[in-house]
Amino acid sequence: MCVKTSGPYDWRRERKRLMKIITFTVPCYNSAAYMDHCIKTLIQGGEDVEIILVDDGSSDDTAKIADYYASNYPSIIKVIHQENGGHGEAVNTGIKNAKGLYFKVVDSDDWLDVPGMLKTISVLKELQGHEKQLDMMICNYVYEHSEDNTSHTVNYKNVLPQNCLFGWNDVGRFRVSQYILMHSVIYRTALLHECGLVLPKHTFYVDNLFVYQPLPYVKTLYYMDIDLYRYFIGRSDQSVNENVMIKRIDQQLRVNKLMIDFYCNMKERPNKRLDSYMKKYLSVMMTISSVLLLVSGTKENLKKKTDLWLYLKNSDEKLYRRMRYRLLGTVSNLPGTAGRKLTKHAYRLTSKRYKFN
Repeated sequence: MCVKTSGPYDWRRERKRLMKIITFTVPCYNSAAYMDHCIKTLIQGGEDVEIILVDDGSSDDTAKIADYYASNYPSIIKVIHQENGGHGEAVNTGIKNAKGLYFKVVDSDDWLDVPGMLKTISVLKELQGHEKQLDMMICNYVYEHSEDNTSHTVNYKNVLPQNCLFGWNDVGRFRVSQYILMHSVIYRTALLHECGLVLPKHTFYVDNLFVYQPLPYVKTLYYMDIDLYRYFIGRSDQSVNENVMIKRIDQQLRVNKLMIDFYCNMKERPNKRLDSYMKKYLSVMMTISSVLLLVSGTKENLKKKTDLWLYLKNSDEKLYRRMRYRLLGTVSNLPGTAGRKLTKHAYRLTSKRYKFN
């Protein structure tokens, strides 16, 4: 049921008024060439925001730029310098040090739409006085493609109620192309502590774990049809570049297996609607990993694909059968050389249409 946000003022508002509304954590590794743009959008949030710049062992001018901004905006920006631990460890550092009621990761080569950010902050402030605390806010994100200067927006208008608090029973059916990603989500900071989220070090693609693990703890959601997050894509060294993903496939597989472990070891099954979503999310991850292993074309990676599905089977045979013999699992496991060629062709067409890497 959708619950409108207007509610009586209560004592919690005065206590929370003294806190930052939201913490933006910006993982920075050799980001000197582009981090300026990201930071300049975030500081427009003023004193309502805390910005934590995590210099993850950079060797360029990242540390110098971060310190410059911190010295000029001491009440807004905090810099933490650490040995290189990877994207996940930078996010961990942000969570540990966050003072904001809510928490969002903004990668240093991405940025936020300023009017959208200010409207989002305004709604988060309004929600402080509501009798039901918000666990997760969702906004749209936009792929900004550098190669051809085009953009593609992912929204949730067909799936989620708008501008009100709601629960998982009010959620519709997600398309494969519009799953909740790190770009679209804002979590209540305390919830990230409650769920025990700790991302693995020296591992890319942990954004999937960041979104996935807290989900069973989320009771209240709020969706704003705002194109908030601008996701820059097109650099050859980006983690989502196809060649880079294949090179780092073992890290993708590690995340995939951690998601399997988390789902299979939950003490209680979540809400039925959420449970269905988590299974489908995991199925999408299995498909992505499988297709990348196929695209690489090596015997070693074909064996890794077999091993990944065997890992799922040994963890939960019923879940394995559900995923393996439904559409996504079948497409990523078509037999023989002809089947692998068909899978690669389908992948190329999908990549060309949605330009996700």
